[in-house]
Amino acid sequence: MNINILELTNQDLKEIFKEREKDSHKGTYGYVGIMGGCMEYTGAIKLANMSSSALRAGCGVTRVIIPKSVENAIAPYLLEQTVFPIKNDEENKMQFDKEEIDKSLDKLKSLAIGMGWGEGKDNEKILKYILDTKKIPCVIDADGLNTLSQMNLDILKETRCKVILTPHLKEFERLSKISVNEIKENSIELARTFANQYHVILLLKGSTTIVTDGKDTYLVNRGCPGMATAGSGDVLSGILVGMLGYQEATIKTIATGSYLAGVAGELAQEKYTDISMKASDTIEMIPEAIKQIRKL
Repeated sequence: MNINILELTNQDLKEIFKEREKDSHKGTYGYVGIMGGCMEYTGAIKLANMSSSALRAGCGVTRVIIPKSVENAIAPYLLEQTVFPIKNDEENKMQFDKEEIDKSLDKLKSLAIGMGWGEGKDNEKILKYILDTKKIPCVIDADGLNTLSQMNLDILKETRCKVILTPHLKEFERLSKISVNEIKENSIELARTFANQYHVILLLKGSTTIVTDGKDTYLVNRGCPGMATAGSGDVLSGILVGMLGYQEATIKTIATGSYLAGVAGELAQEKYTDISMKASDTIEMIPEAIKQIRKL
């Protein structure tokens, strides 16, 4: 087994979070999209947390793309973000409409898809359309991964999107059809093989997060027990899509996003304890985490 393990250097981290030019504006740092949501109340919280973490991670504007049935539920949680409602079906899930999907993705630098999405009957059609027709960095997580696991994964080999998959062990089991126990025994090699086979960047969540494009691999050992709480994965995906508003979709960018989330989580645990912290506390500490990275 020959795996090229890379290490994030202090200079790598500082370069990504360098100080910005005085004459820059919101367009300089990118419009990013977050597509998901369904009628369940938690879907609104997930999307609000994601959009907030994306802004904290540095993008210029977040556009929350939701079924119209969710609009009133999520609106109270959104301040700086913009909302793009898409028509819903009779089950209040997002409905495929080519024109609306195209408009919702217009001018976006990156897209995250799947959080709080539920099991809509048009989910596969929407995801397939995006992968077939768009050329955009696309972070697929949560119900997006569950949708993808029911599709022919060869679509990943053919898409012009730069696809980033962010599964935990059970989600990776569904994608790879390999048991969790087998994954645990050989996680780095199995992640690398999957990423290489399907031409994706794979971020496999765990106590040590594995980030690989099939050729190179980063192991990220930042984070803490307090992050084992509902919504932490959504915060990570928000950070990633936010960074992709102004950074290239490379394995280094994704590994750095994982590092940032881990440091912010550690700082949140220091403030709120491993028992009491919640996912939004990690978002609160993203600015302090960036300050620490800049001082490395």
